[in-house]
Amino acid sequence: MDADACPTAIKEVLFRAAEREQVQVTLVANQYLRTPPSRFVRAIQVPGGFDVADNEIVERVAAGDLVVTQDIPLAAAVIAKGALAVHPRGELYTPDTIAQRLSMRNFMDELRGAGVDTGGPAAFHPRDKQAFANQLDRWLVKFRQSR
Repeated sequence: MDADACPTAIKEVLFRAAEREQVQVTLVANQYLRTPPSRFVRAIQVPGGFDVADNEIVERVAAGDLVVTQDIPLAAAVIAKGALAVHPRGELYTPDTIAQRLSMRNFMDELRGAGVDTGGPAAFHPRDKQAFANQLDRWLVKFRQSR
């Protein structure tokens, strides 16, 4: 998980799922992360710097893994390695949608670079947490079946 900007509510969902399903959850960030005592949850702290955490995630990810991230280029990189990527608000990134998301991200970056105020994301809402939990449950069902 790209833990630098992940909402606490989503981390809590992941921690509970890790214990319930006995699956490994790894948080990667460039700062110290507090995690619950669990043999299924671990945190990796990487040095600060541009894309250091993202590069660590891409290096560690394997086909079939699930990566939680808001970072579109990171999502594209893990999809290219055969993993799945999901936004903390529950949007599943797919090979079919990631190119469009990358284009939109780049367009918005250009607008911001030109001084256009594009606003920020909406506040995180309980329905976002539920959408994420639903996506996680779908992945867990597939994960269980592949064991």
